[in-house]
Amino acid sequence: MNRADPVSQDDARERTLGGIYAFSAYLLWGVLPLYFFLLVPTGPFELVAWRIVLSLIFCALLITLTRSWRRLGGIMRQPRLLALTALGGALIYVNWQVFIYAALTNHVIETSLGYFINPIVTVLLGVLVLRERMRVTQWVAIGIAALAVGIIIVGYGSFPWIALTLAASFGTYGLVKKKYGPSVDAVSGLTLETVWLTPLAGIVLVVVANTSGLTMGAHGAWHTALLLLVGVATAVPLLLFSAGARRVPLTVVGLLQFVAPILQFLIGLLVLQEPMPLERWIGFALVWVALAVLTADSLRAARRSRRQVPEAPAPIGDVV
Repeated sequence: MNRADPVSQDDARERTLGGIYAFSAYLLWGVLPLYFFLLVPTGPFELVAWRIVLSLIFCALLITLTRSWRRLGGIMRQPRLLALTALGGALIYVNWQVFIYAALTNHVIETSLGYFINPIVTVLLGVLVLRERMRVTQWVAIGIAALAVGIIIVGYGSFPWIALTLAASFGTYGLVKKKYGPSVDAVSGLTLETVWLTPLAGIVLVVVANTSGLTMGAHGAWHTALLLLVGVATAVPLLLFSAGARRVPLTVVGLLQFVAPILQFLIGLLVLQEPMPLERWIGFALVWVALAVLTADSLRAARRSRRQVPEAPAPIGDVV
């Protein structure tokens, strides 16, 4: 028997497990709009505030169970990492707030558009911020996506601010995470981001309590239980993604990321029956063409790089 066989089998098992983890994360992110609908009549601002506070509590429990407080303390002694996590927290707050507002006001299809164009925004940020050189096919993909947005604006009669804000905030968040991701694990990163946001969440909860009134505990045990689990619903997909990203190539993660916006699109179209006039179909079709061009280019580039050097582990990132 070849002595390398057990190692190969272990590697294959790890890749399969990683694919399941990553797919599960994107699956959960894709159905989040349905979960948020179960939390009505909790409004978007109160919901995001509870999401911050309860995520922090859940992360603190995880850090306690895994005895990782010393690691978190080491991160907190580095001002640069603290500043980057504060910036990441601000960006993810914008992303969460816009996403939940859109989900609760029947704009789920537009949220899917935002996450469909996010890979294109990421490539564009690489050029503008990191001074990366783009290949011709990447320029073609960006041009097609820009045309798609233009058609949606002109034909549909409204500016897709939800989609563009989600794509811009999450694309920039990914850029910031790239800066501190290797030094900060997923749980510590989310912990610090929510620590920075907790004072804002407290202010929001006070304002809501003194205006419309808080919904926590006011609409039955089932609603309260679901609202209390919003922290778990935030952290679990992140942990699954982190576990998957360590085990599978970056190209696999890149392909799986389309699971979430596809599910969001189907939920908006089939479940919530949001309008899809011809102009929006044309715009979405062009975005999908742009993504096909970008994906094909990425796969081709990955094959070329594998011939030259072994592929590096996939970076850790987050979604909604």
